[in-house]
Amino acid sequence: MLIIGLMSGTSLDGIDLAYCEFSDDSNFTLLAAETYPYPAAWHKRLAELHLASAEEYALADVELGRFFGERINEFRSQYPGRVDCIASHGHTVFHQPERRLTAQIGDGNAISAVTGLPVVCDFRRLDVALGGQGAPLVPIGDRLLFGQYDCCINLGGIANISYEADDQRIAYDIAPCNMALNYLAGKQGLTYDSGGETAAQGEVIISLLARLETIDYYRVPAPKTLGKEWFEQRFLPNLTPFEDQPLPSLLRTVAEHIAIRLADAIQHSGTDIHKVLITGGGANNRFLLELLKEKIGSTEIVSADPRLVDFKEAVVFALLAYLKLNGKVNTLASVTGASRDSCGGVVCGPATPLA
Repeated sequence: MLIIGLMSGTSLDGIDLAYCEFSDDSNFTLLAAETYPYPAAWHKRLAELHLASAEEYALADVELGRFFGERINEFRSQYPGRVDCIASHGHTVFHQPERRLTAQIGDGNAISAVTGLPVVCDFRRLDVALGGQGAPLVPIGDRLLFGQYDCCINLGGIANISYEADDQRIAYDIAPCNMALNYLAGKQGLTYDSGGETAAQGEVIISLLARLETIDYYRVPAPKTLGKEWFEQRFLPNLTPFEDQPLPSLLRTVAEHIAIRLADAIQHSGTDIHKVLITGGGANNRFLLELLKEKIGSTEIVSADPRLVDFKEAVVFALLAYLKLNGKVNTLASVTGASRDSCGGVVCGPATPLA
């Protein structure tokens, strides 16, 4: 099957599109990929949507779906070819699995109406209904597509880890990553700290680091996930008393904290980890990777193909759609804590040929 995967992450970096061909569950080719940055108006709208009225939320759902569809059409004009379906993660606005709530907007019917293609979307809510965290969903892709690595770490808005232990896939969110670093960079009007260059000029603020290390979440056993609400309500209050400190030192301290949390997750996995695949926007943060290498010693960090670094999540959501359309498990209870494995996703639009 030929599928375009669409991913919009919590860090609001943009819309990732990955045009993928799947010959079976474990073999794929990434044919083309692009990121379309959010215009300033959409960036602001999405960043504040969790505070909006019900009507504003519902309207944003439909309008973002149409916006996604227009970007897909633009992408297809650049990379023409057969497409069997679109796989859309959507954009997460609410994620509170303890209340059986997760919400990703970008209406699949609107995407289908604009593109004329079938759309598989709404991948998380079935798992949450089954008592799971609804996340992370990428580990099924780690198992099927990237099984040659002992461990996969994605450094997106939130850092997460995925590995095999006792014949089960284990995965969970480790800590905020780009969400925290970009928040601080934004204090000086920067979108992000390129390569971690500003952080590298700072010094660790010992009292801030100690405070971050006491956050309760880090002592909660997996499965567990993080969302924007947690970041704003639990993480940011720890930074607020220190925001008069120099930006380089704030970035340096948060980078140190992230590296400590990553190393702790690797070292306490309960399995032998010798080779780690790093993907996500944070894989371009050279300083953060240097800090991590210092802490994990002989464990090898593998840099993926640059396109895979940036588009792995979009590729994996294309895989989730492939599995959905073939009636196969695409969500692992061992990862999410749900009552059972499931085949999540909703199909919108015209009938879709099976692989």
